[in-house]
Amino acid sequence: MRKRNKTSVLIDRHMTSQQVKVKSAPSRLWRRTLFFSLVVLTTLLAMFMITSAFFQNGLTPQETVLLILYAMLILWVSTSFWTALIGFAVLLLGGDPGSIGRMPPRPAPEEGDKSPACTALVMPIYNEDPARVFSGLRAIYQSLLETGRADEFELFILSDTRDPDTWMQEESHWYRMCCDFAAHGRIFYRNREKNLSRKSGNIEEFCKRWGGRYRYMIVLDADSVMGGGALTRMVDLMDAHPQVALIQSPPLPVNQRSLFARILQFGSSLYGDMFAAGSSWWQLSDSNYWGHNAIIRMQPFVKHCGLPKLPGREPFGGEIFSHDFVEAALLRKAGWEVWLGYDIQESYEELPPTLIDYAKRDRRWCQGNLQHLRMITARGFSGLSRLHMLMGIMSYVSSPLWLLFLLFTGLEAYVQTQTVPVYFFGDNIFPVWPESYTVEMTTVLLVTLLMLFAPKVFGLFLLFVRHDKVKAYGGYLRVTLSVVLESIFSMLTAPALMLYQSKFVVAILLRRSVGWPPQNRGEHRLGFGEAVLAHGGQTLTGLVAGYLSYTYIPNFFWWFIPVLTGLILVIPVSIISSSTSLGQLTRRMGLFLTPEEYAPSDVIRYLKENLSRLEAEQEGGDDAISGGVRDPAACSLHLALLPHRPVRKRFRHELKALLYKLVEEGPERLSSQDKRTLISDPETLMRLHNLAWSSRKDGNTV
Repeated sequence: MRKRNKTSVLIDRHMTSQQVKVKSAPSRLWRRTLFFSLVVLTTLLAMFMITSAFFQNGLTPQETVLLILYAMLILWVSTSFWTALIGFAVLLLGGDPGSIGRMPPRPAPEEGDKSPACTALVMPIYNEDPARVFSGLRAIYQSLLETGRADEFELFILSDTRDPDTWMQEESHWYRMCCDFAAHGRIFYRNREKNLSRKSGNIEEFCKRWGGRYRYMIVLDADSVMGGGALTRMVDLMDAHPQVALIQSPPLPVNQRSLFARILQFGSSLYGDMFAAGSSWWQLSDSNYWGHNAIIRMQPFVKHCGLPKLPGREPFGGEIFSHDFVEAALLRKAGWEVWLGYDIQESYEELPPTLIDYAKRDRRWCQGNLQHLRMITARGFSGLSRLHMLMGIMSYVSSPLWLLFLLFTGLEAYVQTQTVPVYFFGDNIFPVWPESYTVEMTTVLLVTLLMLFAPKVFGLFLLFVRHDKVKAYGGYLRVTLSVVLESIFSMLTAPALMLYQSKFVVAILLRRSVGWPPQNRGEHRLGFGEAVLAHGGQTLTGLVAGYLSYTYIPNFFWWFIPVLTGLILVIPVSIISSSTSLGQLTRRMGLFLTPEEYAPSDVIRYLKENLSRLEAEQEGGDDAISGGVRDPAACSLHLALLPHRPVRKRFRHELKALLYKLVEEGPERLSSQDKRTLISDPETLMRLHNLAWSSRKDGNTV
């Protein structure tokens, strides 16, 4: 994998002239023709209804803007609607015969793949909770052992952790895992000295150093959990289809207990299969990569997926944040197939526990997706690759577009209220009554709402057809009530998320970079002050907008109530939904229940058991300086894993200065980076170990 310094030109030069011959996926042309025709026709029909109301008296500038905004928004909504409807039909009819999971095996090229028939499970981590990370890794390995094929896999924990306490805990957890499973030489850990290029740089270094040992690589996130059956099936699919470079499994959110996360987990469980099946149906071998829970063929990935460093500064320049879309586009450009395995089960992830944490994650993803504006026009990318990037961009740009649409709709309504109707023209003695287009505009609104909420009805209908699964969702009555409550909750949180994402987009366009901080995955109840600080501006916006609309355009006010309600109530909604106790209460009531809660798979059961045990053992532990360095076993392990390199005299003096500061002022006066510097040098580490023991004998703590 090589680095590049320009955008389009260097991407093109990086490609080899010899491309892999790809067998056409079945029915590709008619499927995409049908899908895009339905999307375009739906958009045109909606535009016809709204323009019939505007064109009678000529277009004003405000109406022109409204038409442009509505065209972009209804195109986005109809794309999602037809994806869900097609997925509904696919699942109702028993599956897609043209999917990667049902296609017959294909012959390998004459040259074949000579790499070792072994798969690397790769988990990049960055300042994550070690107990949660290794609980998941243990669960994955336990599930693999049950398949009898664990010897086909090796596990890599690729740490970019900067916090010294977390670093030493990771090492201890790794060594204990190797001992518990007798897996020395099969489970590997390393901590990078320099966090270059974030996650993509972490993966790149792994590919450079160890990639030649493996035929496939399965990339996991810190919160990923995959069952052994899913892992072995993905390997089997890659073996059966040598033209495929990547298969993405659809991860299902699980394991969170707050009310907010449980509602989202329920929605993903009930509706997610439809969208995945629909996307797979029309994307076929031109699918996308979501960055984790996917299997990748190592040779084409190393050969074609070197990422450029974009010219300019962040947020649009510099390192590529959302590398997954770009890597999938590069694989497709080189002629390899990328598939979405919509029917792969036991692939899981975790959601943020609160609305605020969810918005913070969106802020990072928004920057990564908008950065694709620099690459969407690069030469050689397929039309579907560009569409994937455009859809990623639109998933965030749609929020400011909806906001602008509401603002211009309110402005147009105000203009209409200020217009005095004229009933008599010229010498005409009969009045000319103003035409009303209430029917047309109401129809447009109802059609839009239908396309937004119809997938929820489709998902519920599918569940009732497959009645054997109804019990796992709480029964017919409870699951129906859960869908209604989930829809209400979505309506209440959507306005706040719209303002959040609009703010993010504007900030990024103003070139304010957020970086890539670690995600908060731990459960916690929001306090009133934290909620007011995060949502106070949104509540104030709702109150002001409500007052202005009620005072000056009362007819528009009643249509605006759903948006105003969400903004005014966002503080209590955010606080209440963050509650774990309410989340567990609704679970006991059978609301928002999912099959993974009702009858968890083995790998989820292993995760919970491991997490309970490791969290109990971790409570009350010392930090890296006073605990890990003092303990002979932990210190010896850390020393063995450190690289031994000569240290320049200047840096040696800096280490001594930090050591003196530690002795004279105590560890609390050292920053996290200072502690990391001290325990990164083998000689200084041993001095710290001796100092910790001598201080203990003297009754002091260092």
